[in-house]
Amino acid sequence: MSALLEVRGLTVAYGAIEAVRDISFVVETGQIVCLIGANGAGKTTTLRTISGLLRPRAGDILFDGQSIANQPAHAILGAGVAHCPEGRRLFARMTVEENLLLGAYTRTDDGVTTDVQRVYDLFPVLGERRHNKAGLFSGGEQQMLAIGRAMMSRPRLLMLDEPSMGLSPIMTQKIFDTLADLKAQGTTILLVEQNALAALALCDRGYVVDLGRTTLEGPGHELLADHRVRAAYLGEG
Repeated sequence: MSALLEVRGLTVAYGAIEAVRDISFVVETGQIVCLIGANGAGKTTTLRTISGLLRPRAGDILFDGQSIANQPAHAILGAGVAHCPEGRRLFARMTVEENLLLGAYTRTDDGVTTDVQRVYDLFPVLGERRHNKAGLFSGGEQQMLAIGRAMMSRPRLLMLDEPSMGLSPIMTQKIFDTLADLKAQGTTILLVEQNALAALALCDRGYVVDLGRTTLEGPGHELLADHRVRAAYLGEG
């Protein structure tokens, strides 16, 4: 496998406050990589910077070997990086299908209709309610739609920020099963997730982020067995 995304010494600040301090990690093609850590560790800021919504103070972001650190968000999306944000950020007064079509706004090819159907195949409830407004959906259904909208750009890298937030255990399992299916179909995934147990069980490689830095890294199953991770994030003494 080759590195699809490389984050090198990334530092990001909100005014005088550094939210991310010298963070580095690699996402290889075909992998699911997760970032875990406490609230305020800098995980969301990292994803927002990769997707071009924030500008780094220092460091670099390489996508497929090319720096995207100072590219505008629409150019990064066009290059193949899709961001499914924390809180879903759907257009509540628009229908399911309208939200999906907005996810394809950078595309000029003829495959959009086919990809809408692919989302409906992945999440049948969306197909059944394609003409309903997104704001009427449950949290789990909205998360399905947010993932589907991100997939409409045909991303080479799909970034998801807290996809299980506020969901029931059953719906959380459905979302994680879907991520495994997307990986099997060839999608590379960068996952930020508070549910460390589920994330580490799913991912190929994980990074622990603390106070804006990566403090531990390794294969998901190894981090899952690490006593420091279990004590800090899985509630074990």
